[in-house]
Amino acid sequence: MFSIALKRDIRPTIGLVQRFYCAAGKKETGETKTIPKNVLEGNQTAHLQAENGAIFDKKPFKIHLDKDKVYSWCLCGKSKRQPICDGMHKDEFLKIKLRPIRFKVEKTGDYWLCNCKQTKHRPFCDGTHKQKHIQEAVK
Repeated sequence: MFSIALKRDIRPTIGLVQRFYCAAGKKETGETKTIPKNVLEGNQTAHLQAENGAIFDKKPFKIHLDKDKVYSWCLCGKSKRQPICDGMHKDEFLKIKLRPIRFKVEKTGDYWLCNCKQTKHRPFCDGTHKQKHIQEAVK
């Protein structure tokens, strides 16, 4: 019980922004959104984690990220500080095999991070949350 209380006191020092629905691919504006690139993608073994985590939410999370700062995106879906990892996967009683995805962005700005944990472009939202089975999974 004592170790769990300690884990909840760990808070990442990032500027979280309120949640919004994903605007990627809206046809009304005529603009096409591109999915950002994870600068660390080639330097990690995240691609070896083929399994997706538990669906946390059916919409993405808008967050302000700084260039050259390394972040850890929660893949297991159990973090209390979504979408950023808080170390919950380390709890031996939960028996979570998934590990966070480390990432950096090319430039400072606002980004949409996936909260359904089903994206093919980890950690960035690619619109997968719009699929029927994901929308029905979270009420």
